[in-house]
Amino acid sequence: MSQANPIRLFVTHAWESADDYLRVFEYLESARNFFYRNYSEPEKRPGGDKEAAREELRRQMSAVEAVIGLSSLFDTDQDLVTFQLLYAQASQRPVVLLKPFGTQKPVPKALADLADEVVDWDERALVDAIRRQARHEETTRWDTIEFKLD
Repeated sequence: MSQANPIRLFVTHAWESADDYLRVFEYLESARNFFYRNYSEPEKRPGGDKEAAREELRRQMSAVEAVIGLSSLFDTDQDLVTFQLLYAQASQRPVVLLKPFGTQKPVPKALADLADEVVDWDERALVDAIRRQARHEETTRWDTIEFKLD
């Protein structure tokens, strides 16, 4: 992964840039040496019926390497988020599912079953999961803790 070859991502949405949707990009932007291209376009809601909306989602997801699922959308639009994750699975796109932000609420089993990996809202955990799932890169980062003994 480099600036010339960014990871192609799709973030699930319900045709709006909700708080969790925007928060994903805050986390990704704060990661050092992580390059990605966002293929999700929540502002491009098509007119017409449910099938037109699904076709637009299929188009947005067609070229991605990984899908970031927002479990918080399950409460907003259960059918839409389930469709997005089912399509990702059918297209053999790995799914990194984010737990609900700011709560201890468990991830709905219907979503967890469609995910390749479930992660907390943590910049490092999210980026590492994306690298593992999209490019099969193993990140062996270690934390260094410095302390003094008197």
